[in-house]
Amino acid sequence: MPALLDGAKRLLVGRPVASDRLGQTLLPKRIALPVFASDALSSVAYAPDEILLTLSIAGLTSYLLSPWIGAAVVVVLLTVVASYRQTVRAYPDGGGDYEVASANLGRDAGVGVASALLVDYVLTVAVSVSAASQYLSAVLPVFDGYERNVAVGAIVVLTVMNLRGVRESGRAFAIPVYCFMGAMGLLAVVGTVQALAGTLPLAESAQFELVAEPGFEEGLVGLGGAMLLARAFSSGCAALTGVEAISNGVPAFRKPKSRNAATTLLLLGLISSAMIAMILYLARQTGVHYAENPHLQMTHNGQALPVDYSQHPVIGQIAAAVFQDLRPMFYVVTAVTGLILVLAANTAFNGFPVLGSILARDGLLPRQLHTRGDRLAFSNGIVTLAVAAIALVWIFDGQVTRLIQLYIVGVFISFTMSQLGMVRHWGRELRTVVDPAVRRSMGRARAVNVFGFALTALVLLIVLVTKFTRGAWITLLLMAILYVTMRGISRHYERVREELRLDDAGAARALPSRVTAVVLVSQVHKPTMRAIAYARAARPSTLEAITVGVNEQDVESLRAQWDELGIPVPLTVLDSPYREITRPVLEYVKALRGASPRDLVVVYVPEYVVGHWWEQLLHNQSALRLKSRLLFTPGVVVASVPWQLNSAERAGDDSHWDEPAVPWTPGPRG
Repeated sequence: MPALLDGAKRLLVGRPVASDRLGQTLLPKRIALPVFASDALSSVAYAPDEILLTLSIAGLTSYLLSPWIGAAVVVVLLTVVASYRQTVRAYPDGGGDYEVASANLGRDAGVGVASALLVDYVLTVAVSVSAASQYLSAVLPVFDGYERNVAVGAIVVLTVMNLRGVRESGRAFAIPVYCFMGAMGLLAVVGTVQALAGTLPLAESAQFELVAEPGFEEGLVGLGGAMLLARAFSSGCAALTGVEAISNGVPAFRKPKSRNAATTLLLLGLISSAMIAMILYLARQTGVHYAENPHLQMTHNGQALPVDYSQHPVIGQIAAAVFQDLRPMFYVVTAVTGLILVLAANTAFNGFPVLGSILARDGLLPRQLHTRGDRLAFSNGIVTLAVAAIALVWIFDGQVTRLIQLYIVGVFISFTMSQLGMVRHWGRELRTVVDPAVRRSMGRARAVNVFGFALTALVLLIVLVTKFTRGAWITLLLMAILYVTMRGISRHYERVREELRLDDAGAARALPSRVTAVVLVSQVHKPTMRAIAYARAARPSTLEAITVGVNEQDVESLRAQWDELGIPVPLTVLDSPYREITRPVLEYVKALRGASPRDLVVVYVPEYVVGHWWEQLLHNQSALRLKSRLLFTPGVVVASVPWQLNSAERAGDDSHWDEPAVPWTPGPRG
């Protein structure tokens, strides 16, 4: 069975990679762009949808403002990209927002930012694969109604790919990402040419009329209209998610790391901005109508749409119009869009494990997250992210509209705190630099971060006001729980370090004055003899064997065998009127420990080693319960003495003793 499991693991994740090959896993820019930027690039697949969906509440006239909202989103996006270019230059060791906040705003601020980022990474995976499953159902109606299952399957596939290593998964995902860029570029060129020539067909939803919801019959007027515009803007800012991943993953870039990361950020910002503007422009030209509840908000010839009407995403409708006479291209655009949404989750699969490793290094998360797996990937972080994302997809039924409300709160908290930290960073650096050219460069960088802080703080305020009751409170609650958990883990590790620290007095107490050895005996057989031999080889100060007297006849038989073989170790029988095994042994060991608190008591437990899982259920259960109790007894050490049965040897474990480690000659007890 172990060999079979190992073979399956090798088939899925590949051969182990030696630690000295870590440098070979670093990413050039051409692979780093699809690895780290796929999340932000894919946001254009649903950020325009969310803008139009929100504006549709006020009816068709509100769509006139969609280009302006898109322009505002682009301004924020380019500002954040410019700000993070300063971050990757100042903090090339990774950690991104967490490192910046911790170094400049204090540990509590760093933990708060880390909790926001971790929650956002999980939501990135959940939202991306859910949106991809919707695109798949648009192309292949057979999957309609099974979006949640498709999303879970996509997460499993991404998990396996990332367990194979960052570089290998990056190569596998690079081609689809570049195909998406090419498809969007072709869609933009063909659609724009058709629009300028007046030959651009209308989208399938252009024939429907949008009906304003109650309270918005007059359009976007008053406080309600302002709040709706703010909601549309905050929803569109989902396009910024994933920008921070590059600053967290700087260590994964080839040298020069900072310059390559900054270049990748610039490419990301320019490409994403162009795509957002293009989609909103073509959506306006093709007359796309998009609503959260089409059967309630849309009519056709005065009649409400059927309840089961399923509207296609915005890019799908645009592609169907632009490539009306070239149907295969519609399927290509829709397919690569759905694929990029799946791959967008890959950004989180690279960012979450790296951040988790840094947090584990700092004692804020379990140390297992800091360990690299066979393929030099942070395997435990990858699996943790997958499990959390699957849980969210299952809870929210894979519905993007419900998940998107939770989405951008965390990322804008991290944006804002990071920009404030960078402002303080440059202020501190400027106090120590005298070179005029360097001071001017730092001054420009600080100005960028000041503007970035003001803008992201404003967006964060808008997001909190417009999305709090629509689900953002769940994100804040998850962040608070994660914050408290990380602080608790940190306090635990600090307590353990304090207890284990070896001072002069502790060094004196580390060595016991005497060692009392106890061998547990159930019957006289080979495992018992090996345990006795092992205990004698350790040369303790005193050595005795103990057994629990549950059945009087068994005890007498055991005594007779003991005396007949002349085993040179005294045998003590513990009374157990209620036929308990664990309690009498615990009380006896505690009594030994209490009689001489400076002594060390070593309990030797003979155990069988079996080759099959079902055999384990038939053996060692009493020993397992006893060991679990003894481990919590101060001053007591438990030593398991294994005896390999034939089934274990056949399973591949050939290490066994043919004779006791210390031979002894039967004779009088002494």
